[in-house]
Amino acid sequence: MTSETPPRIHRQDYTPPPFLVDSVELDVHFNAGEVLVNSQLQLRRNPQAALAADADPATPLPPLQLDGQGLETIAISVDGSVLGPEQYHCSDSLLTIANPPDTLTLQTQVRIDADHNSSLSGLYRSKDGYFTQCEAQGFRRITWFPDRPDIMSRYQVTLHADKASLPVLLANGNPVGSGDEGPDRHWAKWEDPFVKPCYLFALVAARLEVLRDAFTTSSGRSVQLAVFVEPGKLDQCAHAMDALKRAMRWDEEVFDLECDLDHYMIVTVGDFNMGAMENKGLNVFNTKYVLARADTATDADYQNIDRVVAHEYFHNWTGNRVTCRDWFQLSLKEGLTVYRDQEFGADMHSRAVTRIREVRALRAKCAPCAPCSSPKMPARWRIRCVPTRTSKSTTSTPAPFTTRAPKWCA
Repeated sequence: MTSETPPRIHRQDYTPPPFLVDSVELDVHFNAGEVLVNSQLQLRRNPQAALAADADPATPLPPLQLDGQGLETIAISVDGSVLGPEQYHCSDSLLTIANPPDTLTLQTQVRIDADHNSSLSGLYRSKDGYFTQCEAQGFRRITWFPDRPDIMSRYQVTLHADKASLPVLLANGNPVGSGDEGPDRHWAKWEDPFVKPCYLFALVAARLEVLRDAFTTSSGRSVQLAVFVEPGKLDQCAHAMDALKRAMRWDEEVFDLECDLDHYMIVTVGDFNMGAMENKGLNVFNTKYVLARADTATDADYQNIDRVVAHEYFHNWTGNRVTCRDWFQLSLKEGLTVYRDQEFGADMHSRAVTRIREVRALRAKCAPCAPCSSPKMPARWRIRCVPTRTSKSTTSTPAPFTTRAPKWCA
């Protein structure tokens, strides 16, 4: 945890990113004591930024700058040519290339110490393997990248690991290949067909057990479902799977929104400082919101699992496919998705009781006199330190001033 004051960012200072990233290819090697990440980015200068520079000829084109944190940089190349130290500047948090071409392929190789990353941000080690959390600024802990939500890219990820200790290799999207690398190691390749911001990136390399099922969409497509849990807890995830299937059907019937992937996965981990995270096709949950057994769980536990599983699934459209430009718009994607999970909860349980519950939460957390109240869209914000492994928190943005809309189209 750092004692430095994070910079204050003002909404009025927003500018378009100088470069866009069309595609990202990551090759991740899990080795003893280290993780090597090879990245290949296809970049092009943002036409909006170029127009701003053309409007003022005295203003030079901005350099290419990428964010990073805790990265040991091994190599950097542009269009296949290795850069010398005089061709770029690399600080602890920023990689700058002063005069890049308008379109380029940037390749970097970095080493990260995921085993000692106690922030639970970026790529970190838990007892059963490696997991990620990239919202809001965790992706910069994995590789050099312009870490902001208005950079939308397609991702292809290949994972390499030891077969015995890390038998499950997952990433966003759909699996496109896997195999062995000698007697002791294996690999898996995943491809996400949809563009997404880097805060929705996720990967998992761990020892997990899995409950599998399938869901047939309204158009007749089959979606493969999976809930991955820590070893010995497979008997506690049946309700979460049922909640996921009910949420998928409800979203089709009420909002005409069908699952757009061939695979949809939930992964649970005890070392996770949010309630859950809506990474595209690979949701990561705190065990509190997945695991339940009839002899130990309460009615409230089951209802919370219903709502949180549904909330993260609903983000697939309201938050993932339609996302925010910057973090000042966080309340927009969260508020709309909370409204959707409130309606789901009301339809699954009691509408009157659900409404009372939501209004009580609104008064306690968000009323002007509440101790945790804040503006719906603040004029400034700071990224603060992520809580340590021992803390667990979840954020909910109430959506009380809405009326039921029977259909919604992206």
